[in-house]
Amino acid sequence: MRRRTAAALVAAIVLAAAGCGGSAQEGAKTVDPQAKVKLTWWTGQTADAEKILEGLAAKFTQQHPNVTIEVSSGASTTDDLLQKLSAGFASGVYPDISYAFGSWASQLQESGKTLDLTEKVKDPAVKWAEFPEAARSTATPNGQVIGFPAIVDNLSLIYNKKLFDAKGVAYPTDEWTWDDFRAAAKKLTDPAEKIYGTAYSVSASEDTTWHFWPLLWQRGGSILSQDQKKAAFNSQAGVDALEFLRAMAVDDKSVYLDQTDERYAPLFADGRIGMIINGPWSLYDLKQKKTDYGVAFLPGTNGDHQTVSGPDLWTLFDNGDANRAYWSFELIKWLTSAEGDAQWNLTQGNLPLRNSETKLPEYEKYVKEYPGAEKMVANLANAKQARPTVSGYVEMSRHVGEAIAKAMQGAAPPRQALDEAAQKSAIALAGG
Repeated sequence: MRRRTAAALVAAIVLAAAGCGGSAQEGAKTVDPQAKVKLTWWTGQTADAEKILEGLAAKFTQQHPNVTIEVSSGASTTDDLLQKLSAGFASGVYPDISYAFGSWASQLQESGKTLDLTEKVKDPAVKWAEFPEAARSTATPNGQVIGFPAIVDNLSLIYNKKLFDAKGVAYPTDEWTWDDFRAAAKKLTDPAEKIYGTAYSVSASEDTTWHFWPLLWQRGGSILSQDQKKAAFNSQAGVDALEFLRAMAVDDKSVYLDQTDERYAPLFADGRIGMIINGPWSLYDLKQKKTDYGVAFLPGTNGDHQTVSGPDLWTLFDNGDANRAYWSFELIKWLTSAEGDAQWNLTQGNLPLRNSETKLPEYEKYVKEYPGAEKMVANLANAKQARPTVSGYVEMSRHVGEAIAKAMQGAAPPRQALDEAAQKSAIALAGG
């Protein structure tokens, strides 16, 4: 599903487990590649994207007539997939393949229902190393590969050229500092016209939280302790990062505080916000709105311009049938190949999954059709750390989001807010 935001992650759900923590095996070990097989594929996509995947599934079955693929969105929204998968695990009826947000990875792996693909992706034909490090890491919760990257992205700085020109402010560059960002936001803000320099989600969702991680990382901070059992985001680096955001929102009043996750991107497209930190899912809408925009790397701290990537997955599940497991793997290997992905992600304005796609003719068409996409592709190199995939992340993220929202609305000082979030997250992380 084209993500307008990284938001709306479902609160922690206890997945029905058939074992304790390990990925399931393929059941019967004998594979007959010629046997007739029916696969169930939950795509988590909206209607237009769903049609693309249905067409690709048809193309695959033409090449492999013994394979039938039942393709559906799986749920009314992508967010609902996790709960539906949980119910399916309990009843014993679940798909062979499902789209999944990367933050669900550990919960899915710990259900005992995922296939263990760790050895299979070592096959040179898979070209596993071509996927970005953050995507590979997300697909490998608890040291086991459970699927393939489905979408890779990152947060970049997107700016409205018309507003910058109107205020006589120089466009952002890839060398900008956060002080440059703050100064520009103040100059762009016009209370009388209800124009804001920038925006931030204060819904306390993952959209709130993941925007915070680059500011933490650039200051040398970490999300979790080295053993990933305790919070580390409430370090001095975290406090300084949140104080910066608080000062912009409360003191400068240059930040549009979005309570919903859904308003700031359309307001930017309509020329009411000068800069947003967002990802490639924005490009399609900006193109439709004919917004005159530019894209730059995130502002940096001491020359560090780290960003955050939010890879999503095609997760493969064990239904006790070696033939279904075999063809599930073959389908997603084909879909995520350079040629397959060019027919999937590039047609929608999403970033390419693999570096090798930049050499394809489809990539040249893609960067012309979606201005700024090339900059976002280059920005993948700044995604040097991955969000944790521990099972306690979803709950911890909610608490961090609440802390950010409180501080940016002047309801609590940054240190107090982050310390409270760390305390609330302790149990979930200890069990993760």
